[in-house]
Amino acid sequence: MIDPFLLKAALAGLLVAWIAAPLGCLVVWRRMAYFGDATGHAALLGVALALSLSLPPIVGVMVVASAMALAVTLSTRGGFAVDTMLGVFSHAALAIGLVAAAVLPGVRLNLINTLLGDILTVSTTEIIWIALGGGLILAVITASWRGLLNATLSPELMAAEGGSLLRDKLVFTLSLALFVALAMKLVGILLITAMLILPAAAAAPLARSPERMVMITALIGSLSVLGGLWMSWEADTPAGPSIIVVAAGVFALTALWPKR
Repeated sequence: MIDPFLLKAALAGLLVAWIAAPLGCLVVWRRMAYFGDATGHAALLGVALALSLSLPPIVGVMVVASAMALAVTLSTRGGFAVDTMLGVFSHAALAIGLVAAAVLPGVRLNLINTLLGDILTVSTTEIIWIALGGGLILAVITASWRGLLNATLSPELMAAEGGSLLRDKLVFTLSLALFVALAMKLVGILLITAMLILPAAAAAPLARSPERMVMITALIGSLSVLGGLWMSWEADTPAGPSIIVVAAGVFALTALWPKR
């Protein structure tokens, strides 16, 4: 019989895999992997601030990650290079978060779990948070899908159709920030970007359309979660990193897929 905590971990992991699928595809298509890192690094500061104010960590992460997403989006409109601003905000937020965790009163932060995740201790309440937040993300992405695709593939076409590049960029970046808040407990700050990119990159050689790539990405993400949990159970390895190892293995296999 499967232990209840393992069933909860599997359910939470599958929810995150499905939520990550469209976001991961957009990250890969837009070549914004570093943005995921920057948002993830900001999450550490959010955790520290939330604990110091006796708030749920997910609330602090959501606020700080969203602020990071808005700051990067708006600062790049002022003429700064995207990679420069991502580097500035990413490392500044990580450093401030580490300092805040050390000096703020009432903050007792387990850095290992925060950085690498602890999916095996996920609670029913956290699963509900993930389901509600994930449903919101998927609803927003679905409603904005055409605009997000046009902004990714042909900004000129989107402008010709009367769309707003800024609006769709904000939709994407804020959805990504919310995803970071939801997934941080499961795979940790350092591995969030890998959870976004690896399944999507593995799906790319197998897909012939954007929608098909999203579906395959969700399947690969689900396989990675279940395979990683099985590896963690059998080999006593950390669950979060084990999920990423399986995802990397699937990517290695699909990278050998004959290109058409």
